[in-house]
Amino acid sequence: MKNSKKAIMRVIAAIVTVTSIYIFAPWEAAVYYFYPLPSTVQAQVDEAVHQGLDGILVYSQKGQQKAEFYAGGWHNRDKKIPADPKALFKIASIGKLYNASAVAKLVARGSLSLDKTLADYLPSLAGHIEYADQITLRMMVQHRSGIPNYTDHDDFSWSERSIGGDANLTLVLNTPADFKPDSDYSYSNTNYLLIGRIMTKTLGYERKQFIKDEILAPLGLKRTFLSINDIDLTELMSGYYVGYDNDFKALDQGYIATAEDVGIFLRALNDGTLFTDKEQEIYTSIYEYEHTGWVLGYYSIARYHKNIDTVVIQFVNTVGDDTLIFNNVVYGRIIEILEKRNEKEQ
Repeated sequence: MKNSKKAIMRVIAAIVTVTSIYIFAPWEAAVYYFYPLPSTVQAQVDEAVHQGLDGILVYSQKGQQKAEFYAGGWHNRDKKIPADPKALFKIASIGKLYNASAVAKLVARGSLSLDKTLADYLPSLAGHIEYADQITLRMMVQHRSGIPNYTDHDDFSWSERSIGGDANLTLVLNTPADFKPDSDYSYSNTNYLLIGRIMTKTLGYERKQFIKDEILAPLGLKRTFLSINDIDLTELMSGYYVGYDNDFKALDQGYIATAEDVGIFLRALNDGTLFTDKEQEIYTSIYEYEHTGWVLGYYSIARYHKNIDTVVIQFVNTVGDDTLIFNNVVYGRIIEILEKRNEKEQ
């Protein structure tokens, strides 16, 4: 009966995935979904490179077992440097998991309140962000504030602007809200830009230091950084956009980490070792336990798969065209390989 349920779920997942591919991606991606499944993760990684990805890194860690690392393609395409599974990578919006974790810790300590408003924390913005006196910290964490997303603004350019910063905030000041607070959901990077400012003001020092002291250090994460200014750029995997020769690694686009560091963090986030009981309860009420990330040249997936007790991180340094859908298909195939292996081990 257990295997029958798994089979049914796989059929449903296949129908949903294939439907999505046909709607959102070209026929090549749909055809690829039905390619014979390789027997190993490394074979799938190699196949993904053969299909056109410049480079891909995969980290897999099950239960108490040692982590497994996989790599294919190029760390640097122009210099023909092979992909390194221990390389640094821009993890983009996966960084929101770290920021939300910091919020949970500060709320548990009484330093922040989820029910205080943006106007309470940053009064100077009250006349410049619509509904600032109604938008709570909780709404911002959950993307239910209605504050416009600065990366969607016509004057924002991924190739010219860094992530965060006052220059980006000015793009959305004095503009209409997308909706009334807590009446809808809309992903907005502006929320987390403001949350960063709120944490820094409340702490009296940079929130980055709090994250280093309270999240990174306790987990032994020495290969996680909050800016390219903190790293040796040669250790950062190059990032590419289909059809362009440019290497976009020099853009400052937020968090940088190895797949291993992200995997260790995600395991701790999901098994509770990152938090006290009170912090865990707060975090569960405000944010999610997995994430994807996209910036120019980089796409990342970080998820914990409870059914096989496995954390799987995938980094791909090729974006543009229909690579987003293709990368998700590759990730799904890797999970299927791991599930099949898990069944054999039982």
